[in-house]
Amino acid sequence: MSNINPYLTFGGNCREAMSFYKDVLGGELKIQTIGESPMADKMPPDMKDYILHAQLSNGSLLLMGSDMVSEQGLHKGNAVSLMLACESEAAIKDCYKKLSAEGQASHPLENTFWGALFGDLTDKYGNHWLLNFDKNQTL
Repeated sequence: MSNINPYLTFGGNCREAMSFYKDVLGGELKIQTIGESPMADKMPPDMKDYILHAQLSNGSLLLMGSDMVSEQGLHKGNAVSLMLACESEAAIKDCYKKLSAEGQASHPLENTFWGALFGDLTDKYGNHWLLNFDKNQTL
């Protein structure tokens, strides 16, 4: 089976956002700017520092992003959420606190009928996150 990985589009603050996610989630962050790419000569000079591709990886986590906005512009909506399956109660509490900073903690962490600690939020970059820690998982 193939994997589906989130790819986020930003309007000029991809480096900042992906660095924030690295601080929260850990891992290795690789960034390529437009100026570092073969397409640098075809783009306006003021776009050389825009992020062509960013990739954050940590174990099975793969989160990608870019500042490359289509001609229609950037429209944040509620059709896509990032689901973060946490490995411990301490991890979900830490991630929830960090991701909701300067954002909107719309659904605080709570115990659920399906045996999990769950909550959701919108981070300061307008991305919606669902956080889940399955208390019945085997470690």
